[in-house]
Amino acid sequence: MGFFYCRFFKYLIINLFISLILLTSCSPARRIAKTNLKNTAFQNSFHGLVVMDAKTQKELINVNGDKYFTPASNTKIITFYTGVKLLPKYIPTLTYSISNDTVFVKGTGDPSWLHPHLHDSTAVTWLKNQETIALYTKNTEDLRYGPGWAWEDFDTYFSPERTPMPLYGNVVTISNTDSLGLNVSPISFLEDTEIREHPFKRDEFANHFYIDPTEQDTLEVPYVTSDSLTQQLLESVLDKKISVVDHFPEEPGQTLFGMETDSIYKQMLFKSDNFLAEQLLMTASSMISDTLGTKRAIDYMLEHDLNDLEQQPRWVDGSGLSRYNLFTPKSFVQILHKLYKEVPEERLFALFPMWGPDSTVKEWEDPSTEPFLFAKSGSVGNNYNLSGFIRTKSGKLLIFSFMNNHFKVPSIEIRKTMYATLKELYERY
Repeated sequence: MGFFYCRFFKYLIINLFISLILLTSCSPARRIAKTNLKNTAFQNSFHGLVVMDAKTQKELINVNGDKYFTPASNTKIITFYTGVKLLPKYIPTLTYSISNDTVFVKGTGDPSWLHPHLHDSTAVTWLKNQETIALYTKNTEDLRYGPGWAWEDFDTYFSPERTPMPLYGNVVTISNTDSLGLNVSPISFLEDTEIREHPFKRDEFANHFYIDPTEQDTLEVPYVTSDSLTQQLLESVLDKKISVVDHFPEEPGQTLFGMETDSIYKQMLFKSDNFLAEQLLMTASSMISDTLGTKRAIDYMLEHDLNDLEQQPRWVDGSGLSRYNLFTPKSFVQILHKLYKEVPEERLFALFPMWGPDSTVKEWEDPSTEPFLFAKSGSVGNNYNLSGFIRTKSGKLLIFSFMNNHFKVPSIEIRKTMYATLKELYERY
């Protein structure tokens, strides 16, 4: 019996020792992830979370980190990184060449021309000082919409067309108030705007617009672009005639630079502005090719600055509107780490939005803690993702990507569980 008890005691000690090792090997970060990912909101759907220490590059959490997700507007993080790598401090706003007293002009994709929120007038002011202007618009291979965009979004503010020389953000701004009446910008669309109930805000293939009589908000409705419309809108603002031509001089053109790109990045990231993202990617392509093309910028980045990603993405647009995009949480963490290494912290965290469970915030909404989440969200139906940085209570900086696809619960339940998880990391790491 003594021999039996001795062997039993030895067996018990060994198992307790193994259990202790297993317990201590599971870090607080992993325990936090394991506990929170069992939340009922996460049942019957797909989730991934990768967390890394920015300085040591130690991976703290990896749940489905190598699996592909629909990123939605998290794609704008890669567009931002593309801009950091390819675009100068001031955005290339147009390319011009002077021949026989005529100034030939072509766009670079710069979205700032007469944009309702960016208020940059560099290009327009410069053009007003030119005598004879010839406009060339055939320097892009992009279609008006990106691959996999939803056709029914044609009248929504977040789906303007892509063009080499966008004006007014490629949208018509419409409001109707008791004091001011109907207000339309550009003013040339006033006669084509009706105050009446309609299932859409614009006819699908024509620039005829509608605003409901009870509408209190200002609408931004994409217009159908064309060379003749670009010519008309430019002539109106320049107060002079310009011509549209089918060629551009063969000699290398000169570049006019516009507003600071950081101002455009910030608007894109804070507002999750699809139009700015698409146009920035197109403008980035102008730095590597005479022909503008989103795919040219994407291919360049995947071949050069992103060729070391452990899981190569499927990347098709700048905004994330397309469900064809596929990225892994690990890829986002690797790209964010590149940004951390290459962009000074003061600049980086001035451009990255703060995040709370309800939405992106300009002012921190949790009075119990200091601001600690700097992250870009991304959502399309049944998908919500968040990738960025956590500045912990102890002063460490964590890089994370928290991706959630295919859930059917209200997205606020997902966001609150995400926030609880990230706040625990803030407090305990």
